[in-house]
Amino acid sequence: MPWPATSQSRVLAELAPLSERGRDDIPGPNGEAPPNPNTQLPPCAPALAWAQNPAREVHVSGAAQRSCGPDRASVTVKISSTKTSAAEAKNSVGRRLDYITQNLQKPAAQAENVTVTKDFSRIENAYHMEAEICITFTEFGKMQDICNFLVEKLDSSVVISPPQFYHTPGAIENLRRQVCLSAVENAWRKAQEVCQLVGQSLGKPLLIKEEETKEWEGQIDNQQLSDLAGSLSIQQKIQSATIYASSKLCDLEYIPELESPHL
Repeated sequence: MPWPATSQSRVLAELAPLSERGRDDIPGPNGEAPPNPNTQLPPCAPALAWAQNPAREVHVSGAAQRSCGPDRASVTVKISSTKTSAAEAKNSVGRRLDYITQNLQKPAAQAENVTVTKDFSRIENAYHMEAEICITFTEFGKMQDICNFLVEKLDSSVVISPPQFYHTPGAIENLRRQVCLSAVENAWRKAQEVCQLVGQSLGKPLLIKEEETKEWEGQIDNQQLSDLAGSLSIQQKIQSATIYASSKLCDLEYIPELESPHL
């Protein structure tokens, strides 16, 4: 399944820097007028002017990558019978269908959703009955146990399709959110280490901008996947269905906190 092109950059959060407050007739946070530059400043004014200097901003970047394996698998079980009598064809399929559904209803099976469809038709001088059971599993180990059990008990009278692994929408959204938060955390740790190195404390962020996000599926390329489609193991199929996501923050700005001035 092709993934959408790389997304454009987006600003996640932005605060007006201190250097813009009290300039160009911009009022303060409580609506007060900007200070008059001719007014005599209090003793702490040098420290405040130092805080309003944009040069004290710390700019860092951050990136992260995460993966999420499929959380659902679907398997289709087919049973059929062709008889000269319609009743015999229906009874043959019905007995096996009841046996399968009864085992799927056991708590140990952990089948999340079971859908049954039936088809009855006339083929020349015989009657053909076919039933298809579509089963959704959340536990892949239980899925393998059920499939092996049905093959062992019903032998060639059932046809079981290879499992199809996929993600629920909630799992993908959670992956996108987590990789973005990890990138922000990595950038925050970097900014914190920079401030510690120069003897400052890290303040609140002024700007958090996500520049690039990417998503891709599996570590097996399409050609290799096509060549091995019929011979992939369960683990290889899970790996090929695993979704990877990355997030890159091009610019994350902080302003160091001021220490109390010594008067």
